[in-house]
Amino acid sequence: MKFKIDKNILLESLVNVVRAISPKNIIPILNGIKFELDDEGLYLTASDSDLTIKSFIPNENIIEVEQQGTIIIQSKYIIDIIRKMPSEEINIEVIDGLKIRIYTNDSQYNLNCLDSEDYPHIILEESKNPIIINGEILKTMIRQTIFAVSQQESRPLLTGLNLKIYNNVMEAVTTDSYRLARKTIMLDKNYEEEINVTIPGKNINELDKILDETLDVEIHIFSNKILFKQNNIVFQSSLLNGKYPNTANLIPNEFEIIINANLNDYYASIDRAALLTQSKDKNIVRMETKGNDLNISSFSSEIGKVEDRINIEKNTEKEIAISFSSKYMMDALKTFNEEELLILLNNDSSPIILKSIKDESLIQLILPIKTY
Repeated sequence: MKFKIDKNILLESLVNVVRAISPKNIIPILNGIKFELDDEGLYLTASDSDLTIKSFIPNENIIEVEQQGTIIIQSKYIIDIIRKMPSEEINIEVIDGLKIRIYTNDSQYNLNCLDSEDYPHIILEESKNPIIINGEILKTMIRQTIFAVSQQESRPLLTGLNLKIYNNVMEAVTTDSYRLARKTIMLDKNYEEEINVTIPGKNINELDKILDETLDVEIHIFSNKILFKQNNIVFQSSLLNGKYPNTANLIPNEFEIIINANLNDYYASIDRAALLTQSKDKNIVRMETKGNDLNISSFSSEIGKVEDRINIEKNTEKEIAISFSSKYMMDALKTFNEEELLILLNNDSSPIILKSIKDESLIQLILPIKTY
């Protein structure tokens, strides 16, 4: 293998594929990036067996190809080497079979490589009827839900994002059993087969970093894996085994108390109240209605007390006092883009539901915390 390429073109592909390499890899070959140069162009592949990312650089984006071939380059230093090369054009050449030379006129690196014969055979298959979705819409869906996945490996399914597709509806749900995020998207056409899969949250986080908002994404779903394809990037993740809990009945259909608040005012008030809770595990703040005022407070026996008030509109004269995690509330509030927010309540032991007035597709749920 021997070719010349623009440094930034190669670097962009490397940064994308290296996301699939896990620092916990115990198989040495999976710490490498597969370089495969053929008639069509350069393919870069990285995998930790759970997640595989493949990037393609077409021939027209390669300055010069002298010799094709395949080699596994260890990922530990390759990105820093390419980034720090003094010239915009770099040469890469395999020498002595398992060594590679990366060089410009003024600088060169010689690296030991791995045998491509030892690299696992990874099948990146595509379905006949992929789901097509706009990249910006998919990224928004991920960002509005992924924060609520569980970090506890004791309940593996809750560490993933549950994706359902029925008719022309795509629904993403995440929960750590203390909060829940649900986003619903309308697709351009009906899909006859119902889909219910759970994707590891850590993989979805990496997908969000790679996706281009301006391009459509193909989604290919199988019984044990899911593949996302956009432009010259293929992203394949395994799925979590098991049936995701039914969360539909967790969200009440009727509410006794409906509060209309300015989103920025409400967020800022909780942010101020949370200052005294930062050393606590649960970051508890208390919210209490008094007519058209919403009082938000927190108390720390070691530090002191804070009280804050904002103006609201309320559908009933009934009052409520309820406590919750300020961190969970602020995480949820960051997912909304509208100025006005609906806070839907029944009593101090029922879930707090957050909705936008204009956008029914996003629901955030936070469980209250008993303080007595």
